[in-house]
Amino acid sequence: MTTTIEIIIDNLDDTEAFEQALPDLLEKARALPGLRGLESGRVWPKDDGTPTPAYRTLALSFDGYTEASAAAASPEGQAFFGTVVGATGGRITGLFLDVESV
Repeated sequence: MTTTIEIIIDNLDDTEAFEQALPDLLEKARALPGLRGLESGRVWPKDDGTPTPAYRTLALSFDGYTEASAAAASPEGQAFFGTVVGATGGRITGLFLDVESV
């Protein structure tokens, strides 16, 4: 069963700085051992102008939990997560998801 590491990036004070850091962050993500898929999504703004629940998400797919855990613990994983934390000021939520096809 596929495991995804889902990173939810909170609303940031300086989204422009994050967007400038994003290409480097994605390059580091692509270097993760065992990575099978990578998606990045920006949360649509609300029509009424109220804050969104988050700014952006990143989804990193692996063959299973063991592979995802090994990637996160690898030197490449440390470089990737260090970049994510640095680019967001730590304003993230990280989830390991057991992906179910329905």
